[in-house]
Amino acid sequence: MKRVALISVSDKTGLESLAKELEKLGFEILSTGGTANFLKSRGIEVKEISDLTGFPEILEGRVKTLHPKVHAGILARREKDEDMKTLEKFSIKPIDLVICNLYPFEDVIKKEEVKMEEVIENIDIGGPTLIRAAAKNFKDVLVVVNPSRYDELISKLKENVDEEFRRKLAVEAFEHVARYDAVIANYLRKRLTGEKFPKNLTMTFELIQKTRYGENPHQDGAFYRTIPEIKEGCIANSKKLQGKELSYNNILDADAAVECIKEFDEPTAVIIKHATPCGIASSGNIFDAWIKAYETDTYSPFGGVVAFNREVNRELAEDLSKYFLEVIIAPSFSKESLEILGKKKKLRLLEIPSLKRRDESICFRSVTGGVLVQDRDVKEINPEEWKVVTKKKPSEEDIKSMVFAVKCVKHVKSNAVVFVKDTHTVAIGGGQTARVDATWIATHKGKEKIKGSIMASDAFFPFRDAVDVAAAAGVKAIVQPGGSIRDKEVIEAADEHGIIMVFTGQRYFKH
Repeated sequence: MKRVALISVSDKTGLESLAKELEKLGFEILSTGGTANFLKSRGIEVKEISDLTGFPEILEGRVKTLHPKVHAGILARREKDEDMKTLEKFSIKPIDLVICNLYPFEDVIKKEEVKMEEVIENIDIGGPTLIRAAAKNFKDVLVVVNPSRYDELISKLKENVDEEFRRKLAVEAFEHVARYDAVIANYLRKRLTGEKFPKNLTMTFELIQKTRYGENPHQDGAFYRTIPEIKEGCIANSKKLQGKELSYNNILDADAAVECIKEFDEPTAVIIKHATPCGIASSGNIFDAWIKAYETDTYSPFGGVVAFNREVNRELAEDLSKYFLEVIIAPSFSKESLEILGKKKKLRLLEIPSLKRRDESICFRSVTGGVLVQDRDVKEINPEEWKVVTKKKPSEEDIKSMVFAVKCVKHVKSNAVVFVKDTHTVAIGGGQTARVDATWIATHKGKEKIKGSIMASDAFFPFRDAVDVAAAAGVKAIVQPGGSIRDKEVIEAADEHGIIMVFTGQRYFKH
């Protein structure tokens, strides 16, 4: 008896050569409408599903393969006499191979202003059912959902189809259907209900790369992108122009750099070390921004990640080449800069053309046994909503620096403070269990640069102690959320020191 292959695909990549190889191997090929026409037009002998079932495709092709003669042929257990007798009784041929991939739902929802009718018609019903049936009976039926497997399939069929290959294909098939269903559920939930936090949250991710290890050498690690891919520029859709493979920690640091740089429209440089900024500056040109960012802390950038929101040119590349950096990120690199930085073979250069303001969406963070979900923090900073609470008032230039400082501090690990002059940082303190400690660290690193600077805090001051430390270092003004039970005491401390203080009403915790 001839072996039977059922082929029903939307993606016809490599299909012609696959079908011809199956013919040579003596397979009888069953197929559905569009796929059958494609194969017939290329001289391949095909039996249509309707000829097998004795029932035509109906409802404009919505019902094609949902028939006992198809699914019994797939699901029958060859080692069970009762199953095989049932096939014989109803004149059903066993189906040995299912080649199937699904309607292009992901491609359809990427279209601008796609109509719901088109979305619904690209929800495959028969395909997932075929795939699940074949994968369930993987001991007897091979199932292939990815055209990249075709060559391997033919090679195995010519030599030996081992149990490991069958299992691998079955798992891949279930993953294929699970991804498809998750994308549909997420898209329809967002479009039809707008529900942000459903009772059952199903997400799907696609492997970008396995990392050499995780945060530490004794941990395995990998990097996945969300499906469907977001359009916004990010580390997941960046293009690596040169350098070693990104490590797990490189990816975390690069993501922190990219998310921070998106805050700024002016030419800006952001230096990240251990997922927190150690220097940020905006200026009239990108080279000056880099110099000012680096001068914030000349020790920490060693082995760091740098992001720019303008092209890396020759002048900038020449200066960057003096330092040991892990990753440089920019919307583009000039030809001259690539030649200069190309001499550092291990240095990773990442191109992300769009480094604009961020879209509203949700973000995830794992904990053991679960995941935390929240809105991304993309709230605009509006100084018109701020409140001056001290006797001394800020100038327009002070407010401009405060806005810059707040944009910076929201990307520093809590407890966080930053000190800025104009639109560049002069000291950063973060990741401390007490705000006064973060302030003390920053003022001691900034030294004389603190004099005349503006300080931003990611959360309110629980005590006046940090204000006193900042004042002793020569700070000019403080911008902070406010909201402490000791706000009165903190404001009085600012007035005592002749410091300007502004409340934003907006906290920026970053754990």
